[in-house]
Amino acid sequence: MTTTRDLLIVAMEAGSGAPVEQGDLSLALAGAEVIDLLSARAVTLDGDRLVPGHQPEPADQLLGGAAASLVREAPYETVGDWLWRRGRGLSAAYQAALEAEGQLVRQPRRGISFRAGQLVLVDSPARSRAADRLAADEPVLVSLVEAMGVRGERTEDSPDVTDDAVAAVLAAVNAAVVELASVRQRKAVENAAFDNIWRGAAG
Repeated sequence: MTTTRDLLIVAMEAGSGAPVEQGDLSLALAGAEVIDLLSARAVTLDGDRLVPGHQPEPADQLLGGAAASLVREAPYETVGDWLWRRGRGLSAAYQAALEAEGQLVRQPRRGISFRAGQLVLVDSPARSRAADRLAADEPVLVSLVEAMGVRGERTEDSPDVTDDAVAAVLAAVNAAVVELASVRQRKAVENAAFDNIWRGAAG
């Protein structure tokens, strides 16, 4: 398993309480992919730019797709640009992959329904491993989880990441999630203003 998959499992566990925003999750998953690719030496970081290395053939098909989609011409792509480009719809892609592998199953709905049931995690070694990493306060996984707001904001007690490249990726994830929250808030204000105008005109 990869950090990316462990992150999705942890997010889905948390989703049974306060649901995780899919946009936040997709950005965090894209960041986790970079961290997995750094670990596999498939990419290095030059400042804030992703410089491709050798292209591995990982067992994880989605991570292989991530490696193949790296920009391979200078000046290369910034981490921030990667998060927004690669992150689009990424949570759905990983959920589909886990469902195809039997890691996620559709919970049947009661009564007659034409809609598919909710996706739930099955008991598996992968689920246990992700839970163990989180319980052990593994720094990278905890930092990604905190970026999504699953365990609250980062505090002085949060575990530190010692690898500079990984820390830079995590900082970019945090910045992207904050930017996305600002976009949501701006749209909410605009929608509320439009509703008020509509009500006034209708009244």
